[in-house]
Amino acid sequence: MQKWAMVVFFGIACVLAAGLMLFNMPKPPVEEAAPEGVQVVKMIASNDFTFDQAEYKVKAGEPVLLKLENKSGVHGAEIKELNINLTNEHKEQQITFDKPGEYVIYCSIMCGTGHDTMKSVLVVE
Repeated sequence: MQKWAMVVFFGIACVLAAGLMLFNMPKPPVEEAAPEGVQVVKMIASNDFTFDQAEYKVKAGEPVLLKLENKSGVHGAEIKELNINLTNEHKEQQITFDKPGEYVIYCSIMCGTGHDTMKSVLVVE
């Protein structure tokens, strides 16, 4: 008699667990769309002291939304000439670049021994 009770309780527990997994799971985060006509530049930083691209390209005179995403570790993205500094507290900034040129993107948060070499370039065409 006790064996049947254990099988029934185990079955009920499995059904409840499956129900929780199917119906109470948190929804995945939704990526917000940028306003129409705005180019999005996502800079992904990681603990190998690199950004995901060596060079990011945008067009002069067009609005751009710069976004920082930390894949691993805590990093920042700073363009000193343009007074742009993206951090964990301030992860995005919209800007319109007036004139073409190349701007160096530095990691603005001390992130480890490779911090000094963590750079990328923003090319405004």
